Amino acid sequence: MAITGEQLLAVFASYNLQIWPMQIVAYLLGVVAGYLAFRKGRLSQRVVPGILAFFWLWVAFLFWLPSALQGFTVGYLFAAMFAIEGVLFLIQVFKPQLAFGTYSKPDMILGLIFMLYALLGYPLLGLLIGHAYPRTPPFGLTPCPLIIFTFGLLLLTRSKVPKRLLVIPFFYALSGVLWISKGIWEDVGLVLSGLVSVFLIWRRDHKPTAGLPNDNRPTQQSSWSLDIGNSRDEQ
Repeated sequence: MAITGEQLLAVFASYNLQIWPMQIVAYLLGVVAGYLAFRKGRLSQRVVPGILAFFWLWVAFLFWLPSALQGFTVGYLFAAMFAIEGVLFLIQVFKPQLAFGTYSKPDMILGLIFMLYALLGYPLLGLLIGHAYPRTPPFGLTPCPLIIFTFGLLLLTRSKVPKRLLVIPFFYALSGVLWISKGIWEDVGLVLSGLVSVFLIWRRDHKPTAGLPNDNRPTQQSSWSLDIGNSRDEQ
């Protein structure tokens, strides 16, 4: 079933009113994930994927599945995609492969930009073009802001990113072209985050130093981390 831009905004309005105050919880979780993504250690390796797993599974079962049951049949496909991605991040909680606290200054800057866009820029741009609350996608609890935020976090890793974690976010990011055509101009950031992040992560992970054990990479002048205590110990 096709859906118009006006219908999309109406869906967001109804959804926002039904899930309140989960928007506040989502922002708190987003801030925690963003903070921990700049730190090294086991806590960030488990908590950040855990928060992402929560967001992706929420969107699968509490956003897409109800949409599908109400007649938006492609929602079944999207629900399955987001559920799979949520399970993949959940696996990272118990078998962590992602190490955060990036060594790359450019990746750090872009990751921070994408996270801030998902948290603040997306709703502010929506407000400027007339998509005022509640007729706007809430952070973390709807697909597009979530995917932008996910790419921002993955750019802050200092280990190789398993390619299976990139497939679903990348292809959904390309669908942003469809949402833009329906007047959701905020999703320009969705398309850009997918194209830029996948390119940078792929290029970074195929460098000779990519994928070394978490704390065994050579020290670089461009290393960035909020884990100041560890940095002093290493000196």
